[in-house]
Amino acid sequence: MEYSGLIRRRHLPHIDVEGKPYFVTACLDGSLPAAGLSKLRRYREWLQERPKPDSLSEQDWELKKHKLVFKMMDDLLDGQCPVEHLKDERLAKIVCDAFVHFSEERYSLMAYVVMPSHHHWMFLPKPNWVADFIKAQRSKKNDRTPREAISHSIQSYTGTQCNRMLAQKGSFWQTETFDHFARDEAEASRIIHYIEQNPVKAGLVQNAVDWPFSSAPVRKRLSIEPGFPIPKLMG
Repeated sequence: MEYSGLIRRRHLPHIDVEGKPYFVTACLDGSLPAAGLSKLRRYREWLQERPKPDSLSEQDWELKKHKLVFKMMDDLLDGQCPVEHLKDERLAKIVCDAFVHFSEERYSLMAYVVMPSHHHWMFLPKPNWVADFIKAQRSKKNDRTPREAISHSIQSYTGTQCNRMLAQKGSFWQTETFDHFARDEAEASRIIHYIEQNPVKAGLVQNAVDWPFSSAPVRKRLSIEPGFPIPKLMG
């Protein structure tokens, strides 16, 4: 199925589709070692040289390649990373609190997890906020999409606050995030499960609800079924 959306490129493809939730991953600056970055680059170049399968549209093929690169990146991040600032519980809490801050106002917060070297989260922009944002953008020179504006605000705020806590300056996060949209409820459910199970996959805990920097324990405490958003007031 084709989706009408806006595709932007820097080093990675970024696709915006109205009314769909976004799955975003951000890595700490320097969290991927040089060997890992080289491996990712070679793999991405290899995928770019492969012909598009006849069964896939151009957009579907771009998404497929993006997901394959993401999987390799996430496997690298779940290993031993040279930068793991988010092991510091104070910093992990800053990021968690930032996700929750605009929940129910700018977006529905579907799931999140803060890992030692990166974070994953999934959100659905609120239609009323999107409409107001687009109207306000008409008078500005930049042309960020709602997804970009939401993600940028989280990265900017948490980077500043975490650097302040560490008494350091410079880049806290890598410049680009990895992101894609969930096409339907089934895919959204799989992504939510993936996000909340990440600490288990990485061997940090045996049960997802035991990782404190995640929506999993909140979901259990408030009896929120997967697919329903995490509220701003978490008890």
